[in-house]
Amino acid sequence: MNQITKEPISSLGYNFVKPEHIPKGKDEYYLRNIQHRSENTFRQLTAIEIKQLIANDNLSDDWKNVWVTDVFHAGLIQRCKFFGMIRIGKLQPFFLEFKNLRMPVGLYNSTIISSDFGDNVSVDNVNFLSHYIVGNDVMIANVNELAATDHAKFGNGILRKGEKESIRIWLELCNENAGRSVLPFNGMQAGDAFLWTKYRGDDVLMEKFKAFTEKKFDKRRGYYGKIGDRTVIKNTSIIKDVWIGSDAYIKGANKLKNLTINSSPEAKSQIGEGCELVNGIIGYDCRIFYGVKAVRFIMGNNSQLKYGARLINSYLGDNSTISCCEVLNSLIYPSHEQHHNNSFLCASMIMGQSNMAAGATIGSNHNSRGADGEIVAGRGFWPGLCVSLKHNSKFASFTIIAKGDFPAELNIPLPFSLVSNDVSHDKLVIMPGYWFMYNMYALARNAGKYASRDKRTDKSIEYEYDFLAPDTVNEMFDSLTFMKKAAGETFSAREGNHFTGDAAIRHGEKLLEENIIPDNAEILAKGMENTDRKIQLLKLPKAYRLFKELIAYYGVSQLVQFIQQKNISSFEQLVAALRKPARNKWMNIGGQLIPEKRVKALLKDIHTGTINNWDQVHAFYKDCSDQYAVQKLQHAFASLLEIGKLSHNKFSKKIFHQLLREAITTKEWMTRNIYESRAKDYQSEYRKMVYDTEKEMEKVIGKLKDNTFISQQQEELKLFKKQVLDIVKTFGL
Repeated sequence: MNQITKEPISSLGYNFVKPEHIPKGKDEYYLRNIQHRSENTFRQLTAIEIKQLIANDNLSDDWKNVWVTDVFHAGLIQRCKFFGMIRIGKLQPFFLEFKNLRMPVGLYNSTIISSDFGDNVSVDNVNFLSHYIVGNDVMIANVNELAATDHAKFGNGILRKGEKESIRIWLELCNENAGRSVLPFNGMQAGDAFLWTKYRGDDVLMEKFKAFTEKKFDKRRGYYGKIGDRTVIKNTSIIKDVWIGSDAYIKGANKLKNLTINSSPEAKSQIGEGCELVNGIIGYDCRIFYGVKAVRFIMGNNSQLKYGARLINSYLGDNSTISCCEVLNSLIYPSHEQHHNNSFLCASMIMGQSNMAAGATIGSNHNSRGADGEIVAGRGFWPGLCVSLKHNSKFASFTIIAKGDFPAELNIPLPFSLVSNDVSHDKLVIMPGYWFMYNMYALARNAGKYASRDKRTDKSIEYEYDFLAPDTVNEMFDSLTFMKKAAGETFSAREGNHFTGDAAIRHGEKLLEENIIPDNAEILAKGMENTDRKIQLLKLPKAYRLFKELIAYYGVSQLVQFIQQKNISSFEQLVAALRKPARNKWMNIGGQLIPEKRVKALLKDIHTGTINNWDQVHAFYKDCSDQYAVQKLQHAFASLLEIGKLSHNKFSKKIFHQLLREAITTKEWMTRNIYESRAKDYQSEYRKMVYDTEKEMEKVIGKLKDNTFISQQQEELKLFKKQVLDIVKTFGL
């Protein structure tokens, strides 16, 4: 049966913290007094004020425990019940207004237990308000329960004194069997979650991360809930153990429990109708509306949950939006888009700039005897309509997947590819470089779109949005080797030689470099699907040429940018500024690209205790971000030399001049391809058939010539040409 205890009414509002948890020489309010931070001077009520409060149908267990300031109007408190110590800031005869909600300053029709109020608050019809510290100019109306317990953790994965390990909150990211669980904490970045989930075999590191989290918070019992200045809460059922920042707006929520809601004047967070949020951390400038259900979760800054979305045991990175759908046990990097009611994402690590189409079922099918499968996808992951994938699967950056039910696990190492399931011929079909060939418009536009949508107030950590960057270029280099091997194995088998390994790579390179293989040749590959059926690579020779050309363009464009920024005036000065580079490995750490050797150095420093808290880990991210431009330049230069088979000493004026000319050609091709990709939408008869006239079509989708993105790309081409010509002239090339 329910255990309902009975205590004297005189104890209501007191003994919030049990005596065994109160340090010697302290009282139960010692942490509350630290949190309060008011500049007001409080006094007890006068006899006249008490009489007036009683006349206004107010009740207190002991009026001596109600403290007010000298700016106090007893008439602004009506029909309230007070228990325990209450402190009330300045009350003046104003009304507060926010979005057409108008409320008089004061406390009305509420039961209030052991709480503090800032200046000129407006509280009306709060049935149970217990152990909260409320800021200045706060508006609270029609709330059933607003309370904090002595062991409140506000969504953080910690324990208070005396609590058992079994009640600790973990986030079961990336895997449904909890094998990659992490402890949530306010301020946790996607990079933290990645490191914690990835290096599971490092027991020392796992213990260090747990200790970092424990160290970040006080274990003492007795912290009150807080509501920041100018926050507005209305028509909400339950708010329990929730820390709320300033300028937040909460309306019509069903249940908010064990949360931190970060909010500030510059980055206001909002929670709307029908939402139920439990055990979570909500970043700055977040918006959560219309029936959202989230349990055991973290939301990064400037992210949204809308229209019945379910987010469970997951981390959602900055600048992301999830609507309608269901996401479970996933680590999602910044700039993720998922808008459709019937899309499903489970047990996955998605590395940002991703978009889930309607019907996409990512990770629903386990190919093992336990719920322990995973999917890992690089930047720019785009599964199309009604795609169904099996655990385990892995995808390189900017993989787009055509509609289909894929029968087995996939390992796609080729970036910018289109992956298709050809059911009629029972084969897997991969088109490397699809984006470059057929949808350059979307690829280039998305890079700018994600940058413009990055509304973080703190951008000290730089996210990479460009599709040509150290991570993708390294994948392109690996793909060139893969394509050489596939071509070598396919054609040597037809010739009767059956080359494998390095011999196949050398043979494929010879065929591809000499343009012997036609673009429409059937080339087969191995190891990309867990089946015995045929795997075909489409247009491989064309992709091979494009990858080489774009790697060179990446290198030259970074050099041009560097010359402009640093006002380099001669070729000799440029060479002197470029160290002898090496194309090292890079990692995507929560949306931030960092050289692998630096990540290893971080882990070593954590092991040795040189880095011993999360703030220092975040300082490491900041330092890497500060150095990113220089390190990216070195990587770009190394890539340029490698793709051209040049040594550092052989990089001459003549070669640089030739590379600049080729870069202009590539940029012209890219700009033209961007235009032509979009122009198809205006030329196809099947696109035009819903319009009776061209004028109608232009009114609906706009004129092609007025497309601002295309105009911007054409202006960038003009600028790039000018910059290159200026370099040629200045350097005397």
